[in-house]
Amino acid sequence: MEQIYPAQVAQWASQQAQRPVLLDVREGWEVQTASTRPEALDLVHMPMQTIPARLDELDKSRAIACLCHHGSRSMQVAAFLQQHGFQVVNVAGGIHAWSAQVDPSIPVY
Repeated sequence: MEQIYPAQVAQWASQQAQRPVLLDVREGWEVQTASTRPEALDLVHMPMQTIPARLDELDKSRAIACLCHHGSRSMQVAAFLQQHGFQVVNVAGGIHAWSAQVDPSIPVY
């Protein structure tokens, strides 16, 4: 599974044929606590446990970067999506690393 750091997301997005998706797999309260809206990606929020039932809402023609709090849940989702034919990477370190590497205004929790 390919992993990219938050500081690499914008460059990764610019290399995709279509506008990619940042798939945030955290719970709703986590997204309300700390979130990002990168300009180069479309943010989609689907809590981890809802992914199997909502798989048809994702477009296989668009690359997906999975994001969670620290990177573990998103790694599991990324592996699941990869098994189902999606082009996917995991954002290593999650929103916590995003706050440290890209946007310190994002709260750490």
